[in-house]
Amino acid sequence: MTVVRELSESPRGAGHRGEDPVIDVRGLQMRYGSVDVLNGVEFAAHRGEVLVLLGPNGAGKTTTIEILEGFRMRSAGEVSVLGIDPADGDERWRARLGVVLQSWRDHGRWKVRDLLHDLGRYYAPYSTPERKRPLGVDELIETVGLGDQAAQKISSLSGGQRRRLDVAIGIVGRPEVLFLDEPTVGFDPQARRDFHDVVHRLSDLEDTTILLTTHDLDEAEKLADRILILAGGRIVANGSADQLSRQVSSQAQVRWSRGGEHYVHPTDDATRFVRELFAQHGEEIADLEVSRASLEDTYMAMVARHETGRRTEAVTEFQEAGR
Repeated sequence: MTVVRELSESPRGAGHRGEDPVIDVRGLQMRYGSVDVLNGVEFAAHRGEVLVLLGPNGAGKTTTIEILEGFRMRSAGEVSVLGIDPADGDERWRARLGVVLQSWRDHGRWKVRDLLHDLGRYYAPYSTPERKRPLGVDELIETVGLGDQAAQKISSLSGGQRRRLDVAIGIVGRPEVLFLDEPTVGFDPQARRDFHDVVHRLSDLEDTTILLTTHDLDEAEKLADRILILAGGRIVANGSADQLSRQVSSQAQVRWSRGGEHYVHPTDDATRFVRELFAQHGEEIADLEVSRASLEDTYMAMVARHETGRRTEAVTEFQEAGR
């Protein structure tokens, strides 16, 4: 994917907080038989935000996204996407969305350029002065890095190339909201980095609101303005990677070397400690590094904390029932 980065008018993550949320979820519930998969999910997203939804397998991430896309009916709760209940969304509403599913396995006989051109025609009637639709085929193919495969049949593409095409299908209509379910599965490191550039471009320059799921925590940290952790049918954490790490531990680790010796010191106020360190030793300080809990540490701690709480509640309920 070749992407030309430009300066946006606002810093990443700033969003448009004065406006109504683009996605608004309140008390979302989803029940399959007697099992509650989602039980009171609540969150909101504003224009231009990138939200990453994390959670263990089976937590309900894909179910949540399918409800927001209008592909699955919820059991209860209030959901709004672009001011519309997805259950009532019409074709004009759907034209404002982009969807990249976990996998697509159709259209094998089509050529890449022909398929994208044909799909783009469906969005043309929903073009507006503010948002011309569709995205030009040449620009789209260049954006996702399929220039050399434009004339190939889709059945001949590699797994990574097929995934790039999935992304192209998702953004051909210049969506205002883009849903990405495990979008970089099968990507090599370069393709993953290029995809991250595409996400930043859509957020910064197109004001696209993006909600994605991933099991790649490094990817989540690089992409997310905010991270949502879904566990036990609820959102148990909501914030930036740094905010979440501070909830797990307020301490930072400061590492440095001086005179060939290496040191490490935990502190609640890294800025003050570093300032005092340089005041005392000046240019003798080298290899300075300040770090907090990684997103992986934070994620595991929060999920474990939630699971421990659920087990404690279950034991308490069992004991009370036996009295």
